[in-house]
Amino acid sequence: MNGQFARAYLGIGEVLVELRGEFPDISVSKIRFLESEGLINPARSPSGYRRFGSADVDQLRFILTAQRDQYLPLRVIKERLQHREAAARPAQPEMISRRDLLDSAGIGEQQLAELEEHGLVRKVGRLYSQDALDVAAAVAALAEHGVQARHLRTVRIAADKEVSLIEQVVAPTLRQRSPQAREAAGMTAGEIAGLLMRLHAVLVDAALAEAGLAGPPGDVLVAPQPGALRGRAAGARETRPGVTDATA
Repeated sequence: MNGQFARAYLGIGEVLVELRGEFPDISVSKIRFLESEGLINPARSPSGYRRFGSADVDQLRFILTAQRDQYLPLRVIKERLQHREAAARPAQPEMISRRDLLDSAGIGEQQLAELEEHGLVRKVGRLYSQDALDVAAAVAALAEHGVQARHLRTVRIAADKEVSLIEQVVAPTLRQRSPQAREAAGMTAGEIAGLLMRLHAVLVDAALAEAGLAGPPGDVLVAPQPGALRGRAAGARETRPGVTDATA
C-alpha cells in the first residue's frame, strides 16, 4: 500500500527538482506558504509527508507562472484556480429513458423487470445510466445462450464483494479528504479492478480447461465491447432454453 502511494506521488524535494529549471526562486518555504494560503492541497503519506501528484505539480506551475508573468496577487490566482477546477469537473453521465434502454439493448419489459428484480440494473428516478444499458445489452447477449437474469445473481454478488474489497484498500487514502487523495484512490481502485478482472478471466479459463472446454491454444477470454453487445442484442429478442437454474 505504502509502495503504491510512493510511486504515484513526488516528495517536496522532488517537486523542487521538477520545477527549479523554470522557476529558480522556488523553495520549500514558498511551497509551504502556498499550501497555508489554500492554493495547493497536497496529499499526505501515512507517515505525514507531503505527496504531490501530477495535478499538484501542474497547479504549482500555473501559480508560479501567473506570479512571474502576470504579477497577479494570490487572491486573483486563487479565484482563477477555482474557475479552472470547475471547468475541469466531469459532466454528469448521460441518462436515458426506459424506452430508449429497451430499444437500445434489444430486450422487453419482462426482461428488464427481471434485471431490476435481481439487482443487475438500477434506475435513478425514472431514468437509467449508460452502465445500465451496457449491463442490459450483455444480459441480452447471454440470453442467446439460454442464460437468464436469475442465473446471474451470483455475478452481482461477486461484483459487490469485489467493490467492498477495493473500498477497504483505498479507505486509508480517502481519509485524507483532499482532491489529490481522491484522485490517487481512484487510480488505485481502477488498477485493482483491472487486476481482479484479469484474475477472474484466468480462473475461468483454467476451470474451463479442467472441464475439457478450453478454447483454441493461446485464446484469451476477453469481454466484447459494450457497443458490440448492444448491436448483437438489438437483433436477438428471443431467447432459447439452455441453462437450468440450480437454485430454483
